[in-house]
Amino acid sequence: MSFWLKGVLIGFAIAAPVGPIGLLCIQRTLAHGRWSGILSGLGAASADALYGCIAGFGLASLAGLLLAWQVELRLVGGLFLLYLGWRTWRTPPATEQAQARPGHIGLLGDYLSTLALTVTNPVTILAFLGIFAGLGLAAEGGDFAAAGWLVLGVFSGSLAWWLLLAGGVGLLRGRLTPPVLIWINRLSGLAIGGFGLWALAQNALAA
Repeated sequence: MSFWLKGVLIGFAIAAPVGPIGLLCIQRTLAHGRWSGILSGLGAASADALYGCIAGFGLASLAGLLLAWQVELRLVGGLFLLYLGWRTWRTPPATEQAQARPGHIGLLGDYLSTLALTVTNPVTILAFLGIFAGLGLAAEGGDFAAAGWLVLGVFSGSLAWWLLLAGGVGLLRGRLTPPVLIWINRLSGLAIGGFGLWALAQNALAA
């Protein structure tokens, strides 16, 4: 259980900084409701768990493969962020979508899009490898049980952050006027697009 608790702290700490995924979670919660934000966060938590598995179980060969393709992955992620920024800018406020609640396909799309977007940032694995190595948590000597508890903790901690974020934004959703929601969408779209441009610029410098 000590591995699980440490994993919870690691997952929460890695998920908490508000980046493009956080902005997407906030915007989708405002536009479509709490479940849209929760499923978006669940996609990011699943990607964190995936990278936690790679680091925790010491899959050095897979880690090297992902890092070898980081230029291509960053290009895909940057373009995807630009697309999401454009879509977010054009999203009408929640009051205009009251009759268009997302169905299972929409919620699945929310989950898959954030999962894919988080996975296209292979540098995340360096954070896990560094933290696991620094704290002595990387699985050694075939201790797969400890690694399993660690990864489960990472997923739990990351998901806890997204639940708190989506829940908190959901409480404010009914108190925001349409003009405020429009500008939140536009500012979120600009910020998300900015992350995309930054990723493409980093990609160009690394090429």
